[in-house]
Amino acid sequence: MSLSLTRRASAEFAGTALLVTAVVGSGIAAARLSPGDVGLQLLENAIATAFALAALILTFGPVSGAHFNPVVSAVDWWLGRRAGTGLTCSDLATYIAAQVTGAIAGCVLANLMFDLPAAAWSRTDRTGGNLWLAEIVATAGLVLLIFALARSGRTAVAPAAVGAYIGAAYWFTSSTSFANPAVTIGRAFTDTFAGIASTSVPGFVVAQLVGGLLAVAALAAWYPHVGDAADAVVVSHLAQETEAR
Repeated sequence: MSLSLTRRASAEFAGTALLVTAVVGSGIAAARLSPGDVGLQLLENAIATAFALAALILTFGPVSGAHFNPVVSAVDWWLGRRAGTGLTCSDLATYIAAQVTGAIAGCVLANLMFDLPAAAWSRTDRTGGNLWLAEIVATAGLVLLIFALARSGRTAVAPAAVGAYIGAAYWFTSSTSFANPAVTIGRAFTDTFAGIASTSVPGFVVAQLVGGLLAVAALAAWYPHVGDAADAVVVSHLAQETEAR
């Protein structure tokens, strides 16, 4: 693995880990601080996650693009493969491995910070056609937003826009918008407010992949040649990486 790819993979690992730490940790804190009020708990969880995501994109974006999401990385590879932009196949495999392991590590960190067992399988079942539909919508919207910003040269606003979208999607989707296979897997390791039962994970991941495919179709219709901007997803990073070497 090249030094460049190692650097980017470590950023994807750390960024995804801290994202899941924010999701799980704020969920635990919300449940403890606002017992009996699930609506307030969700609001607290959503605000903390949205702000943390924006901050993490600002922090790690110049290094790896701040994908933190296997669907985003897979679409980046798919759309950029003909133009010679975005991730290569080896980059994609490394990014996904870093994201999934980072998500699990982030969940463990959140559990430990709140004096809980490092890992405990969640018992929160999240299954059903309505939730899978919500994940399709949430993921398609997220991917469409990210690549539309890249194609139109507006990645400077990506931290605020992506954070705002996820914060809003907590409320307009019945699934509370996981929209990320790595985060979904990571959240299976906590039996707390943000957890998801391991048996519910496959359905969510399949729905998220379907959402990614729908986003690809929409991008082809609305943003021709979007693959030319794959180097700028979620924010421009390869130019800065070249300058840093």
